[in-house]
Amino acid sequence: MKNNLNYFNLWFTGLSGSGKTTSSLKVSDYLNSISKAHEVLDGDVYRAILSPNANYSEKERDAFRKKIIYLARILNKHGISCIIPLLSSSQSIRDLARQELQNFVEVYVKCPVEVCIQRDPKGLYHRRKMGLETSVVGIDIPYEEPASPEIVIETNSQSLDTTVKIILDKLSRLNYLDKVFIDK
Repeated sequence: MKNNLNYFNLWFTGLSGSGKTTSSLKVSDYLNSISKAHEVLDGDVYRAILSPNANYSEKERDAFRKKIIYLARILNKHGISCIIPLLSSSQSIRDLARQELQNFVEVYVKCPVEVCIQRDPKGLYHRRKMGLETSVVGIDIPYEEPASPEIVIETNSQSLDTTVKIILDKLSRLNYLDKVFIDK
């Protein structure tokens, strides 16, 4: 049986450098290949647009996350699925997103902080080490692991293809996608 709503909200959470954006973009590639209407609401990209002068205080980070939730709701009204890679370190903000967004699917991108520090794609951990950053989640600010995500991927031990297949298979089992076929 198909869901009565033709969209979903795929919320990726995890530490900086865990692979949220990489996994999100690969899922997006697949959705493009099957012409599934969607938008990737990448926290790094949209923060520069929606909150360009904000700092990283908890209050301002939560205000930005609420803007993303609002934007996803607008897109959902038009049947557009949203892929949302957003650090979202607190359970309370993820609970708010789950409450506000229908067809919510949480993906915990689990990766040890030591591996994230080695990857450091944005230089965040390096800037922290140099004393240029003071609010790094996982080091200065606690990251609250999700209580009960629908999907857990472990990017330090699973390949990108494997993690994407796990996500797409789950979306298919939840009836948000037809049976998934991925070429290897």
